[in-house]
Amino acid sequence: MQTLSAEAVRAAAHAVRFTLVGLAPAAPLQPEPLTDWLGSGFAADMDWMHRRVAERLDPGKVLAGARTVIALAIAYRRAPGERSRVAKYARGGDYHNVHRVRLKRLRKRLLELDDTLETYACVDTGVAMEKVWAERAGLGFIGKNGLLINAVHGSWLTLSVMFLDRAVDAYDVPQTNLCGDCTRCLTSCPTGAFPRPGVVDARRCVAYHSIENRDVVPLALRRGFAGRVFGCDVCADVCPFNGDAAAEDAQTAPPTPTAELRPLAALMPAQILALTPSEFEQLAAGTALARAQYDGLRRNALLVLGSARDRAVRPLVVTLSRDDPSPVVRDAAAWALAQIDGAPSSGSGTDGRGGGPALPS
Repeated sequence: MQTLSAEAVRAAAHAVRFTLVGLAPAAPLQPEPLTDWLGSGFAADMDWMHRRVAERLDPGKVLAGARTVIALAIAYRRAPGERSRVAKYARGGDYHNVHRVRLKRLRKRLLELDDTLETYACVDTGVAMEKVWAERAGLGFIGKNGLLINAVHGSWLTLSVMFLDRAVDAYDVPQTNLCGDCTRCLTSCPTGAFPRPGVVDARRCVAYHSIENRDVVPLALRRGFAGRVFGCDVCADVCPFNGDAAAEDAQTAPPTPTAELRPLAALMPAQILALTPSEFEQLAAGTALARAQYDGLRRNALLVLGSARDRAVRPLVVTLSRDDPSPVVRDAAAWALAQIDGAPSSGSGTDGRGGGPALPS
């Protein structure tokens, strides 16, 4: 079984337009960071994280004879001053699709080096721990905000990996963690989602609740949605490594708004609430925002409006609190109305799984 040239593998990945490429031996990962995180309940109701743990930790259990992990990244930095209430990574086309196309092209090029090669590739819907492999392969270091940070691109990167059943003739080495004494990300989080540096408790994270949570948002966290209808960039925005990060990959850029069509990420919260289900489906198609679903994005928009206490939208909020068919939307509208009117909230305040008390402030 031949050894591949590391230089040739990197050249193939760059040729299909991956921004960063790193190579690491496919040795099993240490289990404690994942098992401790899961055991602490920090995955919230993302039950899929509890499945196939052994495979998440060992590439050899996913691809027989795995020898090498190719860690790959695509930059998505946005232009300074771009206004949106959507996390930067989700303002353009869905990065999953961009990675998958390039992974297929990469595999084709690698088969030209060795046509008996076997591979396994995934973005973040498979079992590979992309961020950990990116750190092992020298693409950057995992910072106190739990994000992979690269010296040139900061943390404005989306990640994927490819396992190979071949060794390469040279591997990359992990980088030194450069966070130092900085704690800007930890102290800036609007909901206190970091129980300790480098560890995110999804139960308190705006990104989790605005995207993955299909139920009501805990009362204690709702004001954390101020200005955010999908995802949260606060812990990245304040990171010193992100201030001068290099430019984005053009294929991940948001479309230019026109008079006929404004991208979903460019809409204001009240405009999101005015969308019909079919309009949402049309605008969300091919974007990461589809993940939040119609009612989830409208719930988020109401939490934004409630946090802003904008009386101009009160008639709309009143109507939604009474008449919307979605109980999650009605709950968010009732809370928003209470904020606008300055009255105590009448929201149910469950823990995000349909029952139980709100999380403590």
